[in-house]
Amino acid sequence: MRVTFATEPAKATRPNEDFIAATPDAVVLLDGAGTPVGSESGCSHGVAWYSRMLGSTLLASMTQSAGTLAEILAEGIKAVTSMHDFTCDLSHAGSPSATIVMLRHAGEVLEWLVLADSVLVLDVEKAEPMVICDDREAQIGAHYRARMDALPGGTPEHEQAHREYVEALRHHRNRDGGFWVASVDPLAAEQALTGSVPAARIQAAALLSDGASRLIDRFHLATWRHGLDVLAQHGPADLIQRIRDAERSDLDGSRWPRGKTFDDATAAYALVNSSG
Repeated sequence: MRVTFATEPAKATRPNEDFIAATPDAVVLLDGAGTPVGSESGCSHGVAWYSRMLGSTLLASMTQSAGTLAEILAEGIKAVTSMHDFTCDLSHAGSPSATIVMLRHAGEVLEWLVLADSVLVLDVEKAEPMVICDDREAQIGAHYRARMDALPGGTPEHEQAHREYVEALRHHRNRDGGFWVASVDPLAAEQALTGSVPAARIQAAALLSDGASRLIDRFHLATWRHGLDVLAQHGPADLIQRIRDAERSDLDGSRWPRGKTFDDATAAYALVNSSG
């Protein structure tokens, strides 16, 4: 695979809590679940640290281990949990967590794993794009976001409503009937969406944090096909620039209600078959 990627924080004054890394045969993307101002996490390291530690651990294992991606994720979660087990309160509901997308070219197949709301898009030869996203968090969140979405973005009232929204979701995280993310429990890996496809059928793949997919799935300014074309012709940085332009055009969220006016955005484009 030939992989290009770009990542940009929501604000220059805050760390980027996304993580992206690749080898010629593997790509991993994490979107750390940020802790709103005023909320606690129980962790002294922070979300950006968690994303980087888990992401780098996963990429190393993806290139060295013959285990399944779910097995690799479970071991990675266990390893990173051990790194801060005695320094942080890992029983805290706000312990750092992240969404996961893993893609590995193994022999004649592409193996993939998706956990939570980052998106994997496969450009299938002579077919519509295959879009893989775990939408369980969105389904739960729909019950809690009405007040937040009704308030103008950038106001103290919206900030408070967003904090309440995030804290409400914590009670549904990593439990049956709720949604699952990578955090401290390796059993979350068993809840990931996984699969494989013949590599010969795939022209390319896009890995998108939800801050990079929002041009399509929240703003509806492009289709998945168009998004793949932008990545192929102009690159991941151009896709992120289009998102920033849209976000700046709607600072108060009146057109596109959302928790964050700007979000960390990460996009990777993996060309699988150069003939495509």
